[in-house]
Amino acid sequence: MMRKINAMITGIGGYVPEDVLTNDDIAKMVDTTNEWILTRVGISERRVLRDGLGTSHMGTKAVEQLLAKTNTKAEEIEALICATTTPDYFFPTAASMIAHNTGCINALTFDMQAACTGFLYALEAAANFIRSGRVKKLIVVAGDTMTSITDYTDRTTCPLFGDGCGAVLIEPTEEDLGIIDAILKTDGNGLAHLNMKGGGSAFRATHDTVDKRLHYVYQDGQTVFKHAVLFMTSASIAICERYGLQRDDIDWIVPHQANKRIIDAIAKRLGVEDKVMVNIQKLGNTSAGTIPLCLWDYEDKLKKGDNLILTAFGAGFTWGAVYLKWAYDGQKA
Repeated sequence: MMRKINAMITGIGGYVPEDVLTNDDIAKMVDTTNEWILTRVGISERRVLRDGLGTSHMGTKAVEQLLAKTNTKAEEIEALICATTTPDYFFPTAASMIAHNTGCINALTFDMQAACTGFLYALEAAANFIRSGRVKKLIVVAGDTMTSITDYTDRTTCPLFGDGCGAVLIEPTEEDLGIIDAILKTDGNGLAHLNMKGGGSAFRATHDTVDKRLHYVYQDGQTVFKHAVLFMTSASIAICERYGLQRDDIDWIVPHQANKRIIDAIAKRLGVEDKVMVNIQKLGNTSAGTIPLCLWDYEDKLKKGDNLILTAFGAGFTWGAVYLKWAYDGQKA
């Protein structure tokens, strides 16, 4: 009988910039208040990467920490996937830059763009590399420099976003641990409700696109809110039903950190209000970075065998849920 190989997370690193942007700072830019932002999205502050630095800088820092924490040699890494919507350049990839910066000279690299669901998509792709038996050590790094595409004249979106990256080491196991299953979905009708119109091949960068502020995130907030709650909840329920997981079987729900009211609505529908990872109050929405940064923050609370449901929703629309059995007892860095 062939041995069944699965993929497990064996370590996690993270990085957020030092510069802090508070609600009071934003209130000096647009007509808003600290109370208004806290009430509607649950964010107190977010981190901002300095101009001149890109997502690869944060990814490099996260991977360097990950390699040090796990006592892994960079040349042992055989693949590195970067999930991001805000690479430094259209090309080359952020993944290739991060691999170069960290000495991962033997890694195949590529970027994956699934907006805020990017970490889940990259996690499933990484798991299949490991399950194939052809790769033994792989890194997924996920995060965004969202402040680089945030319009600080738009009071509805500018309080939402921050910058940060998380990174996980993925290795094979024959134990009943790791990335058990994933449900990943797409509905292209979401284009009109969440996008950045300018800068691609359809609306190429011109003076006109810049003047019309088309190079920033556009979001139809009410539509996105409704679909995020519905789709993240339904994907999580589908995973639980597939494996017969009841409320008491779930140790943690790890939702994409887009809006505290979205997180609360999902937790209530799933009946797990006391089992939810939340750090949106201090980091805001870092897009692909939110879930790995939550795992990074909560690592010391995780125990080997814990059942985690990761769920996210993003532009596209893309969404999904991943069933993950945690592979080690967490420790503070």
